[in-house]
Amino acid sequence: MTMDQVSGPTVLTVLLNWRTADMTLRAAESAEIAMQGIAGGIVVVDNDSGDGSFEKISAALQDRPRIRVVQSGRNGGFGAGNNVGIRLGLPGGVRPDYVYILNSDAFPAPDAIRQLLDYLESHPKVGFAGSYIYGSDGEPHVTCFRFPSVASEFEGAARTGPISRLLRHKAVAIGVPDATGPVDWLAGASIMMREEVVRTVGIFDETFFLYFEETDLCRRAAEAGWPTHFVKESRVEHIGSVSTGMKTWKRTPGYWFDSRWHYFRKSGGTKRAVAATLAHLAGGLILRARRLVQPKISSGPPYFLRDLTGHALLSLAGKRSVSRR
Repeated sequence: MTMDQVSGPTVLTVLLNWRTADMTLRAAESAEIAMQGIAGGIVVVDNDSGDGSFEKISAALQDRPRIRVVQSGRNGGFGAGNNVGIRLGLPGGVRPDYVYILNSDAFPAPDAIRQLLDYLESHPKVGFAGSYIYGSDGEPHVTCFRFPSVASEFEGAARTGPISRLLRHKAVAIGVPDATGPVDWLAGASIMMREEVVRTVGIFDETFFLYFEETDLCRRAAEAGWPTHFVKESRVEHIGSVSTGMKTWKRTPGYWFDSRWHYFRKSGGTKRAVAATLAHLAGGLILRARRLVQPKISSGPPYFLRDLTGHALLSLAGKRSVSRR
């Protein structure tokens, strides 16, 4: 079924691949099924994988009229790669009514994209709609969040009962909502945005190599009057951290600290970035004090507080991390 055989609002599905060809093909096939009856198309962007992914995906999808496979030409990160597809638009350069971002390790149910589209169509003042995400084991993933703040940095680092109870309305993660409704921001595994929002606030900030880019985009949209909503009826299976390798990190990479610092500085200036870092350090020291009597408590990634402090000092000196993948 081609785009001109379907009427109604158009959706551009953007799927970013980085060295996960087989999984990306599975995601593309799931998206193709979920796009049935919806006008628009799918673009798979290979983020300069350099491992044969582009050739393998292109060959596998060459006879799919609704799917295009393109090469980004550089690995600029999650936001930059998705921006390639967003800028490309629908065939002929036509702008869609909606842009749907899908992770390469995420597999939408047959009605998942339709659920997001119908929700945005019936809620014209909502800018973003995101899915209920669950793992291959059926367990829900936490993908709904509050915007980070100085208080949330302290709470998240301390992870201590009295502090968490006192700052429970500041914690970034809000769990899985019982029903569809507003949140501050959603993880970008399965999220749909209006083209009007793209025109109003722009696309992903490519300064973020990885992490915080969807947080920043939802924040910019919210400030422009376009809130984000969680749509529980849209269900998507997600493996998680396949491209990033986050689950196997032995040490937090420099680009994570770059993104965090850029987010706080962009949303409140250097003073806010410094305050957030000091709050995180204070919370981290409280957690380490607890570990003296409760050694089984995890302290998080090795050298995290040291790396956080070092990165902040380098950032204040005008230097940036250059580590990537």
